Parts: sequence; structure tokens; C-alpha cells
Amino acid sequence: MKQDIENRIAIYALISRLMLVEVDEAFLNTIEKDEDLLAFFPNYKEWSKRKEFSQKELIEQFYNVDFTNLFLMHLVPYESFYTRDDQMIESGGDNPIVELYNELDFRVQLDEARVVSADHIGVELEFMYMLCTAMQKALDAEDEVGVCELLQVQRAFLKEHLLEWAPLFLINAKKESRTPLYHDGAELTLEFLLSDYEYINAKLAEHCATDESAQK
Repeated sequence: MKQDIENRIAIYALISRLMLVEVDEAFLNTIEKDEDLLAFFPNYKEWSKRKEFSQKELIEQFYNVDFTNLFLMHLVPYESFYTRDDQMIESGGDNPIVELYNELDFRVQLDEARVVSADHIGVELEFMYMLCTAMQKALDAEDEVGVCELLQVQRAFLKEHLLEWAPLFLINAKKESRTPLYHDGAELTLEFLLSDYEYINAKLAEHCATDESAQK
């Protein structure tokens, strides 16, 4: 499970960063210098424009434009937009997700993240990253109860939040994307969220079977 949690942390870190703010050269280098990460971006890997333009030019002329189109202009990357009847973004303290974050000591710096609400897809993915990091510490401490509790929190958050709305956003993002980077990123995020939910369920059944009948 220790190798699994390292992989989960790496992927949640990658996809949350991709969807929070525009990419920079350091982020692109992180992908391009790691063959395992690059394998998640097959269309990006083969994109001919990567040989025609510098990273700086690609960022300014293509990636920033695509990010603005997907996350700021044409699509709405906020849970409350998809789950509220009036399709309004709940940007205040009444957003139930804020209470959940507070309970687990997860603080969202909205200004720094350049998002208007804590239920932005990038923030929710970062929350999962934080939960995975906490689980890694529990594993290192051989705290089996803590590991089970964190798995249960992760499963509930995916089931009640991310998987309730993110698939629709990601399908639209994949369709609307203008660069292979965001096309592949949307596909990776969708497939990973679905597979991670199955993984968590399997680990709960395997390691935390005593509570499972009551939790499902």
C-alpha cells in the first residue's frame, strides 16, 4: 500500500496543479522529465507543436489560452454550479464543503489560488492530495485505525462530492480543449478518479472489513 499511496499523492498533486492555475515551465518539465507521468499524456507527448515552439511560446500562445477558455470563460469548474438547482456558485461560508475542510484543518487561500469558491475542481483535488499525504503519515506510523479512517473520508469525499459532478465537467473539458495537454489532463483526471474510488473500496474491504457493512 505504501507504493500505492506515493503514486496517488503524485497524481493528485499533478492534476490539482493542472486545474488550479496556468502551467509554467517548471510544471511542464516535471511531466516531460518523468516517463511515467508523460505516459499519462500520450497526445501531448506526440504533439508536433512541441518541436516547433519553445515552452515559453507554447505557454503564452496555446496553454494559457486553453486554460482561460476551460476554467475562466466557457466552462464552470465549481461543484455548486452543478449541484444547486439555481446553478449559482456558492462562494460564501455557507458552502458545505468549507465546513468539511475546516473540520480536517484544510485551509483554502482563495486569492492565491485565483478561484472564487472552495468547491473549485482544483481545490477539491488538492484536498484529496492532502488526505493522501495524511494517510501516508498514518502508514509510516503503522496507525491502522488512522489509515482506515482516512480511507473512509476519502471514499465519502469522492462519492458525495467529486464524483457527483466532476465527470460532467471533465467530459466537457476534454471536448472543449484546444491543446493535447488539457485534453489528456481531463481524460487522466476522469479515469483516475473512477479508478481511485474503486481502489479505495477494495482497500477498505481488505483492511477495514469490520466497519464496512455499516459504512456502505
